[in-house]
Amino acid sequence: MSDLSDLYQEIIIDHCKRPRNFGALGPPARVAEGYNPLCGDQVKVYVSLDGDRVASVRFEGSGCAISTASASLMTEAVGGRTVAEARALFDDVHSMLVGDPSVVAEDTEHLGKLAALAGVREYPMRVKCATLAWHTLQSALAGSADGPAAPVSTE
Repeated sequence: MSDLSDLYQEIIIDHCKRPRNFGALGPPARVAEGYNPLCGDQVKVYVSLDGDRVASVRFEGSGCAISTASASLMTEAVGGRTVAEARALFDDVHSMLVGDPSVVAEDTEHLGKLAALAGVREYPMRVKCATLAWHTLQSALAGSADGPAAPVSTE
């Protein structure tokens, strides 16, 4: 295995065993729930905004190592960003996982630790595990603090 691949594996394992930003946020956080019926991954994403900036983002749930690590990495990456930047980061990560491989290989450096998820694309059944938290984040950002957003399913 290459040194880069080893590093990516270490990042995934670390974020799975010690997820960052795990736990609920109280009101008036925006909340969305996601579910992957193929493997049973479940995630709830909480987002607190300060104007147009993500003041805090946390998650709860249970799932495989990829799902948990992806949610943990996501919370670290989007905290402090504007909503537009968080949505653009979703687009970049989604493209990395499902986009044209020739373009993806050249354009992951700006993703930092999130590039550790790139290896998931080699296992198509696991891509939904890696994107569940991200789709759920999108739903939370589109929702309001008045109640949970519509549930997200990766069917």
